[in-house]
This record gives sequence, C-alpha cells and structure tokens, in this order.
Amino acid sequence: FWFTKERMENGPVFGSKDFFSGLAIIGDTYSNHNAHNNHQHPYLSAMVNNGSVSYDHERDGKGTMLGGCEVKFRNMQHETWMAIRYENDKLTISHDLHNKRAWAPCFSMEGVKLPTGYYFGMSATTGDLSDAHDVISIRTYELDTVPGVSKEERPDIMPEAEQFVSKQQEKTDTEDS
Repeated sequence: FWFTKERMENGPVFGSKDFFSGLAIIGDTYSNHNAHNNHQHPYLSAMVNNGSVSYDHERDGKGTMLGGCEVKFRNMQHETWMAIRYENDKLTISHDLHNKRAWAPCFSMEGVKLPTGYYFGMSATTGDLSDAHDVISIRTYELDTVPGVSKEERPDIMPEAEQFVSKQQEKTDTEDS
C-alpha cells in the first residue's frame, strides 16, 4: 500500500519505485535471510520516506521500517483484512487474520508526519516465492475534527517519522565517533 507524492511508477520496491516520498505499508512474504530479524514472515511493516532513503531488500527493510508484526495471511480459506489509520500524526496498523470482524493491533507510532495531497496506490511483485493476493476493496474515510483542533492542509511538509529520524541520527552519531 502506498501514499506517495508521485503517481505510481513501476520499480524494484514491491513493484513500485525506490526513493519514494511518502508512506509504504509492506506485506513481505519472503525472508531474504541477510539480516538478523527477530520475526518470521509474512511480515507487515511500514516505512516513511522523504525520497532520500533506499529500501534494502537484502535486509528485508531492516533499518528503515517504523514497526511491524508477523501476519500469517498466506493460504487462508477466507478474506484477511488490514486497517491503516492516520490521525493527529499517529499511524496505527491493525489486522483481522481470522475473519472475526475484530481488529488485532499490529503497531502504532506517534510522531509520523505526512503531507496532504498525495496519491494512494497498490503494487506487488514476486521473487523466489510466488503468491497471489487480491485486493477486494479499499475504503477511505475522512475523520471528524474535534472543535478547536486545526484542520490544516499540509501539502508542503516533508514526510517524516520522529522515531526513525532519531534512530538515523544515532547511527550517524555513532559512525562519526
């Protein structure tokens, strides 16, 4: 799932372009085994990018992901669901893998800043593991704004996630020492 500045362009990141500006929610079904991960695949994760960072396939996005969770959605005999909620600079990802009509949390992160006016998109690609996934529907909702809270449009801000920015800064500081 993509929310990006540019319209969809084919590329090497799960069927879309690298160095994108915006948000990617990635359902990765195959472990590339080139990074020590504390999780199994399939794995659902998020990445926010301002266009300056490349997605690292060899390490399954480790180092750029904001958070994620294991989602065993392969070979189910029923539909599985994902919810993406972005409100007041908080990104929340939930899923329903068991068709119970109840959301299970994947992860939630404060301090995610996304511009307005970007494009929604979907893409997929396969490598060593072949899968078929159908997008049945996409529903978007405009959230009500509480009285007294700004409804500011923000077309000119750069996408960022405060936690990721601080992790990247720590890495840079360590490398400079």
